[in-house]
Amino acid sequence: MKGTKLYSILNSKCPVCHKGDLYKNKNPYKISETLIMPERCSNCNTKYKIEPSFFYGAMYVSYAVGIAFATAAFVISYWMIGLSRLNSFFIIILTLVLFLPIITRISRNIWINGFFTYDKTKV
Repeated sequence: MKGTKLYSILNSKCPVCHKGDLYKNKNPYKISETLIMPERCSNCNTKYKIEPSFFYGAMYVSYAVGIAFATAAFVISYWMIGLSRLNSFFIIILTLVLFLPIITRISRNIWINGFFTYDKTKV
């Protein structure tokens, strides 16, 4: 799977070499460090932040990823478990709150992978 965008997105690895980490702290639930990234990849020296405010575009991706999580929570709670719509609504809210750091990181990973491609020579 290495060499695919999906590998980089799910493992929070550099989109160019797939070796360097995108975040200084691997734990997304350390809230104060959730979005702290090194300026460059430790392996291939790729600059992550192309321009100021580069990751603002990830907010749009975050909306889609949040909808995917909310839809999954609804399907599981309403259709599979059989909870009422009101209880399913509360499950959706709880899911979005609990997974917020993960949704944020996945959105950033998707966004940065849209601008870089894997380069076998930098491995």
